[in-house]
Order: sequence, then structure tokens, then C-alpha cells
Amino acid sequence: MLARQVLRAMPRRSSPGGSSVNRLFSTEMTVREALNSALEEEMKRDDNVFLMGEEVAQYDGAYKITKGLWAKFGGDRVIDTPITEMGFAGIAVGAAFQGLRPVCEFMTWNFSMQAIDQVVNSAGKTYYMSGGSIDVPVVFRGPNGPAAAVAAQHSQCFAAWYGSVPGLKVVCPYDSEDARGLMKAAIRDNNPVCILENELLYGVSFAVDDAVLDPDFTVPIGKAKVMREGTDMTVVTFSKMVGFAMEAAEELAKQGISLEVVNLRTIRPYDRDTIINSVMKTNRLVTLEEGWPQSGVGAEIISFVSETAFDYLDAAPERITGADIPMPYAQGLENMCIPQVPDIVRVVSRMCQGK
Repeated sequence: MLARQVLRAMPRRSSPGGSSVNRLFSTEMTVREALNSALEEEMKRDDNVFLMGEEVAQYDGAYKITKGLWAKFGGDRVIDTPITEMGFAGIAVGAAFQGLRPVCEFMTWNFSMQAIDQVVNSAGKTYYMSGGSIDVPVVFRGPNGPAAAVAAQHSQCFAAWYGSVPGLKVVCPYDSEDARGLMKAAIRDNNPVCILENELLYGVSFAVDDAVLDPDFTVPIGKAKVMREGTDMTVVTFSKMVGFAMEAAEELAKQGISLEVVNLRTIRPYDRDTIINSVMKTNRLVTLEEGWPQSGVGAEIISFVSETAFDYLDAAPERITGADIPMPYAQGLENMCIPQVPDIVRVVSRMCQGK
């Protein structure tokens, strides 16, 4: 299959001394490769799937997610668009009305604000307003959240924005398994799905097994994943912050604190059962996200847990979020505005005092 062939064709990893380690990259895949292979396999599986967006064709995509697909499928199925998000997002929605399955790339989700009426009103509400007679199988995808030194207008996290809209499904992959499985699930879904990726994760490699490389592998939309079992505290997070939470868990383990890490994967509809089951076990909750605190994803989750499992909480839930300001350009200030591993360790340690 494509993904496995790509991986097996990669060179052997060299040791620091220059000798070849006796294994191939057959169990590793970057998030970029995961997204690319998922798109190619779904385009082969269903002729109604096509891609559109700025520079997705001859240029292979601004972040090379669509690399090689124009050469393989041609200009009728991999379509470069003008710089007009409102226009090409509307074309994608109209194509979905007619039974096609467009995958519409925003070069960054910040630019989706130019097309928010098409995403929220045209895509998100048509199934309901048509009495269930018009499916809208469109995928909107692109990088979301802070990258590096792109300042206030290009650093926003849209998980809470689009996650608040009935009619949309919103997913945020972390690793290569998430990326492949959620992309495939989104394309096959008959509802509009927003895939909020992370630019800084595109080049990161993750281990994958044969099940993930299967052409029919999907990650169910609406199902979270417990990345690390724990007994003292639950952290609920998504996207790049999953990795930060895993690093913090290692540091906290040295203090004798057992942190359970829940990767949401899906923002809407999020997996309430997995969250509640975890909190009932650990009796403590902290949420972690790069977005702003007010009306954020963490605020929603804490509200839900407080309403549903209040008697299981031994401490008040807390949020770790991005700073409540426009993102600064200067790197030092930018780092101070985004949650870091020491922030997580500090908050969890304080919450677990006396446990």
C-alpha cells in the first residue's frame, strides 16, 4: 500500500558514528506523510473526492501536504484556486451539495475568517435547514494555532470558535495515527468536518503499526484516546499540547505524581464518557490548550465535568491556556504566551499537594 511503500523506500537511520542501524523506518511516519497518504488513498478509493485550495496543485501545497497528488490525479481533481477564501470555500460547499466530496485547504485557519459564512452557515446549517435532505460531505483543513513568530493575526486557535457551531464536526489530530485516521474518517463522513492541524507537527515522526497503515483504517470522530494511564490527575488536551502533557507526565512521575493524559482528538462532538471515566478515577482535572481562556475548550469541559461529576472532584478543576492577549511577534514574549511543560508541572504539582 502507498504509505508502507513510502516508508520502506526511506533510507536507513545512521548512528552517531555513521554506521547504519539495522532497521528501516517501517514503523515511523511524519504527520505530513500521514495526511498525504490518507488523501491519496481516499482519492483512489472514491472518484468523488477532490482537493482545492491555494497552491495545492503544481506547488504541492504550502506545507507539502498535497505533494505529488496533482501529478498523479491531474488538474480536475487537484485544483489551484485564487486567493479568495470566501469564493473557493463556497464552491466546495456547492460541490458537496451535488454529491462530491471536496477537501478544501485553508493555507491557515486564520484565513478561514474570510470564509466563515460559508463554513458556519452554508456548510454547517444546510443539513438541518433542509430537513435532512441535503448532505454536506465537505472537509475544511489546514494548520491551526500558534506556529512560530507569525504574530497576532496568524496565531489563533480556532478549536473553540468552530467547536461552538452545531452542524460542524471539528477534529484536532496530534500524531500520525490521529492524522491518518481522522483524515480518512472526515472524508468519508456525510457532514462538514473541520480538521485543525498543527504546522509545527507536520515534520514530526511518530511510530505507527500495520493497522494504521491499512487503507481502511479510520479514527472514529467523537472518540478520545487515553495516551497515558494515571491515578492522581487527569489532563484533557489536544493537538500539539498532547506532546507537552506527555513530557510533563514524565517529570511529574519523578515527584511521585501519576498523570493521566487524555487526547481529545475531536472537539465537536467531544468524548464525554472518556473524560468522565478518567475524572472518576483520578478525582482531579486540568485542561490544557493553546487558545484563549475565555469561552475556550477547557472552559466547556470543566463546566461539563462540574455539572456531571462534581461529587467525584477532590479539588477545583483548573485551566492552562494561552495568554489572554493578541500573540506578540517577539519570540521571548511568544513563548510566555503559550503553555510550556514547566507550567503544566507547576499547576499539577500544586493541585496534588496533600493528596
